[in-house]
Amino acid sequence: MAPRDLSDRTQRHPEKAHKADAPILKKPDWIRVKAPTSEGYRETARIMRENRLVTVCEEAGCPNVGECWSQGHATMMIMGEICTRGCTFCNVATGRPETPGALDVFEPGRVAHAVEKLGLAHVVVTSVDRDDVKDGGADHFAHTIRAIRHRAPETTIEILTPDFLHAEPGSLEKVVEARPDVFNHNLETVPGLYPEVRPGARYFHSLRLLQRVKELDPAMFTKSGIMVGLGEDRQAVHQVMDDMRAADIDFLTIGQYLQPTPKHHAVARYVTPEEFASYEKAAYGKGFGMVSATPLTRSSYHAGDDFARLRSARLAKLAD
Repeated sequence: MAPRDLSDRTQRHPEKAHKADAPILKKPDWIRVKAPTSEGYRETARIMRENRLVTVCEEAGCPNVGECWSQGHATMMIMGEICTRGCTFCNVATGRPETPGALDVFEPGRVAHAVEKLGLAHVVVTSVDRDDVKDGGADHFAHTIRAIRHRAPETTIEILTPDFLHAEPGSLEKVVEARPDVFNHNLETVPGLYPEVRPGARYFHSLRLLQRVKELDPAMFTKSGIMVGLGEDRQAVHQVMDDMRAADIDFLTIGQYLQPTPKHHAVARYVTPEEFASYEKAAYGKGFGMVSATPLTRSSYHAGDDFARLRSARLAKLAD
């Protein structure tokens, strides 16, 4: 069964618009990807539909969906498909959930069943922002982690969480206590662009969230990422790297921002592969344990392989 058509999202949620009808720059050759056609892609889509699961691969229009799904890798998106925030870069639908404060109690089990069915060695679980839920969905994340552990105990688990900015005290602790292998929360862009790119979030709150994870569990791997091509300069990117290292973040991802529709934030420019290589070299020099910096890098792209290398590097360092 083919993935459902999500092309009407911006019409249903016009409040997402920013720089309306800005022209979309022509993509350079290095950013082009093939349309998904493989049998593996179709099988992954079938499993997602059978379990009534939402994936960020579809909702956010990820350019790597064909490659990842052909290998049976999909990033699960829990807590529905309506986000209560209005980030201007994101293609996930924005609005008010039909039943505010309510979450599907059976969803963690369906996610775990899909992980088992796909035979995943590593799974990434993300979510929409749910500011209408008291704990921001922290308990739901914890239930999902535990359900996966029960059904697929050998699978390593990476979570990509919202910022829990409006959540009640103790919410973050619920997630950390469930012991995911990787705790990821993306800063998304440089602080100077937050008012126009991520208006509902706070840069230093997000940074502090990741620092707090390390305080709660120093052994837990932390991860964060940013997009480039939104209008930032090189100095600001390097400052974000320094801020991340001060928060003891292990893993950095940097990818090219791609404008989903003319209603979203415009692409300021396409960053060259050589510039990405320079960012990667600089990041390793600043002390990150793992860096993925390419035009098509996304938070969950090759996440399993990268995590395995990161974990091996830590073990080797401890053995010295």
